[in-house]
Amino acid sequence: MTTEPATVAAPSFHDILRIAGCRHHFPLLRQLVNGKPLVYFDNAATSQKPQVVIDAMVKYYETENSNIHRGVHYLSERATQAYERVRAKVKAFVNAEDQREIIFVRGTTEAINLVAHSFGKIHVHPGDEILVSAMEHHSNIVPWQILCEERDATLKVIPMNDRGELLMDEYERLLSDRTRIVAVTHVSNALGTINPVKDIVAKAHARGIPVLVDGAQAVPHMHVDVRDLDCDFYAFSAHKMFGPTGVGILYGKRRWLEAMPPYQGGGDMIKSVTFEKTIYNDLPYKFEAGTPNIGGGIGLGAAIDYLHELDLGGVQQLEHDLLAYATEKILTIPGVRIIGTAAQKAAVLSFTMEGIHPHDIGTILDVEGVAIRTGHHCAQPVMQFFGVPATARASFAFYNTKEEVDAFIKALHKVIEVLG
Repeated sequence: MTTEPATVAAPSFHDILRIAGCRHHFPLLRQLVNGKPLVYFDNAATSQKPQVVIDAMVKYYETENSNIHRGVHYLSERATQAYERVRAKVKAFVNAEDQREIIFVRGTTEAINLVAHSFGKIHVHPGDEILVSAMEHHSNIVPWQILCEERDATLKVIPMNDRGELLMDEYERLLSDRTRIVAVTHVSNALGTINPVKDIVAKAHARGIPVLVDGAQAVPHMHVDVRDLDCDFYAFSAHKMFGPTGVGILYGKRRWLEAMPPYQGGGDMIKSVTFEKTIYNDLPYKFEAGTPNIGGGIGLGAAIDYLHELDLGGVQQLEHDLLAYATEKILTIPGVRIIGTAAQKAAVLSFTMEGIHPHDIGTILDVEGVAIRTGHHCAQPVMQFFGVPATARASFAFYNTKEEVDAFIKALHKVIEVLG
């Protein structure tokens, strides 16, 4: 699995073996489900958490719990320092230029809504156009639809082919003098497609158009360098990258963030308030109203530390091998159709089985101890494009194994035995 060409050096065999041995770091994976060892293949929905992340959050609540930025007492100062250290870690993790470009949010969805509201408020007007792709998650469709309705603008869609790859010639044709922003996923949650984001950004920038990238499915699996991509906004969630739920990040180029109005009002996003006028705080706090998920932020920092220790190059290679193995095995099962066969894919395997509803597949697999996701994956336009009501989706992480893939394939044969 690769991101863009020539991003990271090939991992050593030693690194791959070391990463493969990290499964014991994840306590949840040790349990039985229906009397069978758990096979957790629902990582695109949320990943499991290593013990170091759990411990970091427990330590915060046991020894540092206090509100941040507003107190002069010992606990508040410790909590503030711990929280702001995470902002510095995120800056380094995505290679942002300035720590003020890192905004804490509740997750990818809130990050996109923030940009749609604040950027759209000053840059989108009647007759303007917003460009998204045909494979977007609902979180990167609905906020833009709401904005278009409010501003009398038009949402346009970059089409894709039957493999689940964007048609770049059509993308260039859709860019116009009325396009105000392009919003596109880095990795499709429903198909696993890795989009050529750097090229998408370059083509938009050639016309002076900013680009937002939904990176929720990318950051757990590959190196992301926002300066190399040159994107204007990049959004992701902690819970997809082995951190806690309820916290995420919006990266934004400072020149855009400085010009954008606040998203929400309240504590911490102000310098002063009178009944006549409010003076807003500086970046990044202008966009961080109210008490944040401090414990979640601490957990995100621990997850970043953990990923640094692993080396994402080795993670990519392991997951690439696992996806190739699972793809080869599943194609031996009669009636299986893989949905999404792009040349560049992340560790997502979406499929259907002839004559069997995906929900029934998921139910029988659960009896066998195998956890997958079934449904439209918050990507109903993708399902409509491929002419299916839903798919079954197995999504992998570096802690999964080929033996688990074998158990998954065996469970699919059980599905045929019961329902085929």
